[in-house]
Amino acid sequence: MDRIDRSILAALQENARISNVDLANHVGLSASACLRRVAQLEANHVIDGYHANVNAAKMGYDVLVLMHITLHGQSAAMMAEFEDAVSRIPQVLACFLIAGSNDYILRVAARDVNDFGRIHSTNLSALPNVMRMESNFVLREVINRGMPADEI
Repeated sequence: MDRIDRSILAALQENARISNVDLANHVGLSASACLRRVAQLEANHVIDGYHANVNAAKMGYDVLVLMHITLHGQSAAMMAEFEDAVSRIPQVLACFLIAGSNDYILRVAARDVNDFGRIHSTNLSALPNVMRMESNFVLREVINRGMPADEI
């Protein structure tokens, strides 16, 4: 990966809807050379996909909760069972296996506090192998971005 690939990635993170012609002009390539590079970045899974960043509050999800989950153990079977079950809860936006005193962090969207209570009692409390859950309500999003431009 060279400077031009890094410039392409930075530009696409800023605006994934940029036209190939504009992207090529931005990074100093011909349109066909730029298209080949983007295709290669996609083929190598450097670019995993293109996504719309949907405003959760505008969709009626005003509550965002970060949940710290600790399992009873860390066997491969326990973790696989937990991960399979959590992947089936649509309100879980992200699940991260972490190192430290907890095993997982979940990012959960809810319409309001009562909706989170319902999600918690119906879905989250039924997750297998869970020993402890701690919920942290997000008050305000400060930063939410992709890879830092100087690291690309």
